[in-house]
Amino acid sequence: MSDKQNLPIPRLSVWMTHAGLLAEQVLRAFWPFFSVLMAVLAALMLGLHDLVRVEIVWGAAVVVAIALLVSAIWGIRQIHLPSRAEALARLDETLPGRPIQALMDDQAIGAGDADSVALWQAHKARMADRAAQARVAKPNLRLASRDPYALRYAALLALVVAVLFGSFWRIGSVAEMAPGTAVAGQGPTWEGWVEPPRYTGLPTLYLADQTGPTLSIPQGSRVTLRFYGEVGAHSLTETSSPLGAEAATETEQDFTVARSGQMRIDGPAGRDWMVDVIPDTPPSIAVADKAEAEAGGQMKLPFAASDDYGIVSGSAVIELDMASVDRRYGLTTDPEPREVIEVELPMPITGDRADFTEDLIEDFSQHPWAHLPVRITLMARDASDQESTSDPYLTDLPARRFFDPLVAAVIEQRRDLLWSRTNAPRVAQVLRAISHRPEELFRSDTAYLRLRVTLRRLETFNDYGLKDKQQAEIAQALWDLAVLIEDGTLADALERMRRAQERLTEAMQNGASDEEIAELMQELREATQDYLNQLQRLAQENGDSDERQSGQNGESMQMTQDDLQAMMDRIQELMEQGRMAEAQQALEEFQQMMENMRVTQGQGQGGQSEGQQAMEGLAETLREQQGLSDQAFRDLQEQFNPGAQAGENQGNEGRNGGQGRGESHEGQGGQGQGSDQAGEGQPGEGSLADRQQALRQELNRQQQGLPGAGTPEGDAARDALGRAEGAMEEAEEALRGNDLAEAIDRQSEAMEALREGMRSLGEAMAQNQQNQSGQGTEEGEAQANSRDPLGRNPGAAGSISTDDNLLQGEDVYRRARELLDEIRRRTGETDRPEIELEYLKRLLERF
Repeated sequence: MSDKQNLPIPRLSVWMTHAGLLAEQVLRAFWPFFSVLMAVLAALMLGLHDLVRVEIVWGAAVVVAIALLVSAIWGIRQIHLPSRAEALARLDETLPGRPIQALMDDQAIGAGDADSVALWQAHKARMADRAAQARVAKPNLRLASRDPYALRYAALLALVVAVLFGSFWRIGSVAEMAPGTAVAGQGPTWEGWVEPPRYTGLPTLYLADQTGPTLSIPQGSRVTLRFYGEVGAHSLTETSSPLGAEAATETEQDFTVARSGQMRIDGPAGRDWMVDVIPDTPPSIAVADKAEAEAGGQMKLPFAASDDYGIVSGSAVIELDMASVDRRYGLTTDPEPREVIEVELPMPITGDRADFTEDLIEDFSQHPWAHLPVRITLMARDASDQESTSDPYLTDLPARRFFDPLVAAVIEQRRDLLWSRTNAPRVAQVLRAISHRPEELFRSDTAYLRLRVTLRRLETFNDYGLKDKQQAEIAQALWDLAVLIEDGTLADALERMRRAQERLTEAMQNGASDEEIAELMQELREATQDYLNQLQRLAQENGDSDERQSGQNGESMQMTQDDLQAMMDRIQELMEQGRMAEAQQALEEFQQMMENMRVTQGQGQGGQSEGQQAMEGLAETLREQQGLSDQAFRDLQEQFNPGAQAGENQGNEGRNGGQGRGESHEGQGGQGQGSDQAGEGQPGEGSLADRQQALRQELNRQQQGLPGAGTPEGDAARDALGRAEGAMEEAEEALRGNDLAEAIDRQSEAMEALREGMRSLGEAMAQNQQNQSGQGTEEGEAQANSRDPLGRNPGAAGSISTDDNLLQGEDVYRRARELLDEIRRRTGETDRPEIELEYLKRLLERF
């Protein structure tokens, strides 16, 4: 492109474009030089030269100087200064039609033709207008092809970090490290630091500032010294390190202080100190209070630990105290070897670990040593790996307590089996004795069958020698059986309430802890509420308008919710005050009162609604399912009692010729001496599996017309009935496979799901009745006049729930403890506002 003057182009655009081209050339030629320079400046500003020996700094300076020189020469050779023509060409590339090039061209053809000349001038005028609108062309500063590893950006990042965290004044200090500079400037000198161990949290000391004759530093501190000037002008003599040093003249020295001694620097401005080492004392740990079992069976062992700089970790070792074991019954044999129990101690998550108190909470309820004498030894470790142990703490290993005598016997046999496998025959004999009269001990058929299955497996294993895996299997089965008997949900609400009362009585007589009593009291409240709901539902289902009369004088009783709550609160208050005799008497009175409670009719005399019909249909299905479950149990019972075919076993209920009740097992034949209560005395048609299938199909039909669709309660009822149908199907498959034990378990799940579905359906009906404001109808008036044993208005349409918003047996004492624990937890959160923390502390001081 030829260069012509007086082009109609903005000069500023040309100059700036020319400057951009120059910047491109400079960056492409000198980016290695700039990168090295930025990296060196970053290192100097961060003071990296102060962290290495002087010799290394000198060597690095030589390398840097060579790198700068080479990169500068390479850049000079690569650079090309752009001309004005190149700037115009770059600017012309940004314009449409290349107007600048057109303005600089001459007319080659038709110069003598006036029309052609006029056309050419018009063209140049249009190009001049376009050229006048030229803007600065952006330079191309991309260097990715020349610097594929982005080294320039790494150097730039280091420089930015140095600007933020370093200092420009440190650049000048490198000049003082030149050969001969220190000698010429100030002569030989030294400096040093004492760095305590990091876990102490103490700051680093600068030795030149320590003016006293004694230097007190923690054990394990690291001393670093640097001598400047002529080598040999300074020397170090110290006796605090493990090896010691005499007249050491190296320019840089460091050692670790292990004992008290002397440290002396000889030479110009030399110093002398007596080093006093502060020893790192071992940690201490001890049991702070007696071990006890919490309500859930977990062991709670408070302990206190302290250390001068803080505890890092700890553990507890639990060993069996054989000398204190009562070697009777199953414990007379020598125990099998068993490893000691070792668990980690909990450490404070926040706060100081120098002195603290914590609780070790672990559940050893299933361990063979549960409730046996043990030795507990605590160990603590500090940051310097020093360990210390506490004195052995002797106690019975806290674990879950079982108050049912039958459960206690099962747990004892489980312990004997885990103590030694030689006890297996004796354990089998005791379990067989327990199951001899099941009607007097077992309230749950499922529990009895599980015991019999476990007993048969144990006797089979004994015939071939009990192995470790089989021993663990039987122990787990016995534990599950004990939990089932102790905590299992009973079908009869009255039986559950009586059982809760019995467990509470046992706990009072055996001196249970406050937590266990509070848990059992809460269980009694819940069981009582279930019993009241059961009474109300039975009255509504049977249409029985008669009252339940008291056992002796025939006078009916009716209580309010407040009366019942006050009576249970009084029982708990007596127990908390230690007046167990009075509490037990009040508990007996409460039991008699609940058994004499009346239930009035909960429904009007009018016709039944769709919801009422659905409830009655589900209740009938539940009764039939109960009958099938009883029938399956009788069949399974005869497998364990073959002699029942002769009619000699009163526990048998169903074999023809026997003394039990119910239908014959041989088709449509005769019945026993009484009618089957669950099956209404009617003989079944077909096998148990076929009857189970028919019942499942009936339940499926009943689900089609359930009311309350679209409401949370209605959806919950449908979900529960769906689970019941699935459990029935599994029971049917088990019956066809002759697995009676599995079938009984699935039938129990089906009955429980049916009950849950009925409860949800009742709540849906009550909600629907409330929305329709049915109090003005004849049915609503009848329901308004009907009250349950507590004086409450029952739910609508035969619901077992109530619309009254009353305190449903909530344990106020447990709630108070939960609130107090929450206040303590929030007080420990230091990130909360100060005003809130002060308020929480005032609450703790008051309560």
